[in-house]
Amino acid sequence: MWTENWTGWFKDWGMQDPHRTAEDLAFAVARFFQLNGTFQNYYMYHGGTNFGRSAGGPYITTSYDYDAPLDEYGNLNQPKWGHLKELHYHIRSMEKILTYGDVTEVEYGNSLSVTIYSYEGNRSCFISNANATSDVIMNFENNMYSVPAWSVTILPDCDTEVYNTAKVNVQRSIMEKVLNEADASGAGEPYDLVWGWRPEHFTHLKKNGSVLHSNLTTNQLLDQKVVTNDTSDYLWYITSLDHNATDPNWSDKEITLRVNTSGHILHAFVNGKHIGTEVGGLHFNPFTLERKIKLKHGKNDLSLLSVTVGLKNYDAYFDEFNVGIHGPVQLIGKYKNGTEVTKDLSKNEWIYKVGLAGEEKGLYQITGHAANFHWPTEKLPTNRMFVWYKTIFKAPLGTDPVVVDLRGLGKGHAWVNGQSIGRYWTSYNADENGCTATCDYRGTYSDKKCLTNCGKPSQRWYHIPRSFLQADNNALVLFEEFGGNPSNVKFQTVTVAKACANAYEGNVLHLSCQGGRVLSNVRFSSFGDPQGTCGGSFMKGECESPTALLYIQKACIGKEQCLLYVSESTLGPTGCRHMNRLAVEVDCS
Repeated sequence: MWTENWTGWFKDWGMQDPHRTAEDLAFAVARFFQLNGTFQNYYMYHGGTNFGRSAGGPYITTSYDYDAPLDEYGNLNQPKWGHLKELHYHIRSMEKILTYGDVTEVEYGNSLSVTIYSYEGNRSCFISNANATSDVIMNFENNMYSVPAWSVTILPDCDTEVYNTAKVNVQRSIMEKVLNEADASGAGEPYDLVWGWRPEHFTHLKKNGSVLHSNLTTNQLLDQKVVTNDTSDYLWYITSLDHNATDPNWSDKEITLRVNTSGHILHAFVNGKHIGTEVGGLHFNPFTLERKIKLKHGKNDLSLLSVTVGLKNYDAYFDEFNVGIHGPVQLIGKYKNGTEVTKDLSKNEWIYKVGLAGEEKGLYQITGHAANFHWPTEKLPTNRMFVWYKTIFKAPLGTDPVVVDLRGLGKGHAWVNGQSIGRYWTSYNADENGCTATCDYRGTYSDKKCLTNCGKPSQRWYHIPRSFLQADNNALVLFEEFGGNPSNVKFQTVTVAKACANAYEGNVLHLSCQGGRVLSNVRFSSFGDPQGTCGGSFMKGECESPTALLYIQKACIGKEQCLLYVSESTLGPTGCRHMNRLAVEVDCS
């Protein structure tokens, strides 16, 4: 039993996009059943979205696409979905023999093996080449089989090859994001989106030393998840201190605030003025904020806003993992000769306030008292911390999945019609290193293989389920924590732009678009020995059929989908001396 066969990997903020190839995943599944496996489960088969504050980790992105066969939006992730579908069909066709049959293993050396299942006079065979570098042409029972490196060939009758994990005979869908065309004028959206805004009012001490709607007061630093009960990412730690400007121990010294925290982000304010922000690393280690500060004579207010980016949700004792400011919180005074004097504020009287003022008011809601809030459009602030933005947009036309492009924003949270579509952190770019132009499916899988999106935002597009949308006007509300510019925000749909394939002779190739689009143009076709790969690098080989293009155009153009029988009887003779292949690339529009 295999409970979690990873179809890809999750992604952290600051991480590149991880991928697992269809060839490698199919190889793992076929090998499992070759070696007497009986039950296999994928994690994940359908990607998803961490709506609300459900993303854990911490630091896991809102998208949980996982490079799954069905992507985050429900689209077919081709060729992975189709390649696995064919594998499942052939495994299922041998179910009785694999379940009840006798097993014979034959080792040929150099990681080449054959497994024979026999039951009631019938046989099914697997030929496995687990060598990660060497392709093999082998003679098995007087038949020749080409078995690429790191692949499994399936022979349901121990004679006819019906499937090889490295030979992908389904289309590769090249997806695109299309601008919202719901504006009948065709003029401006997204450029004519009108943005309103409201400031986030900072929590501070009142003259009587209290905090409006505070949650509790105590003389110790408490764990953030205990105080918030996971109702908000934000927790204010607020205290006051008296400073005597004439005290010789402190009057002529450079003063530094030092805060040791296990939170993920920390914003610090002294007397209502922002003095600095510190962001922790992805490995959840405690970190320290240090900033030089100026204190006034008399009472001074210190407000610390600790921010979580998802809570730890796995490993032993994950519930005991520290989050928030555990201290010490110190003032460091330094003499000109370098000598330091320290004042520990950890046992001061600390007042705790959970959440943001805008959260408490329900600025993200669209009904009730929230519908009466005024959102001024004049003097729209940009690149300013702690701002709420709101705009009205029309639902994109059609049935394709909807996303919002938050390029230009920093970090925060987004809501559509009062429903959270999750945290965003568009300003957090992925590492610039680790991506390669090509991806070799061969060899043991790891989350560091086949990376893309280096040096770009870890997540730029955010899923808006159509069930969240109304037929006419819809409200997008953003809380911007770091500072950004909403003018670049766009609403788009995700669909198939092109389909390409590299299918072997003897197979049936299924080409399709989605969302009402049709196959509109054949960019490339060659049946024979074409070279190159999907995505614009196909080239004609030394031999090909002269009639294949005309056949494909007649069979496919103007249709949402078509079937192509990859054989000389349909596509025409090639004159090639080896097995023919069909390379084709078509547009969807």
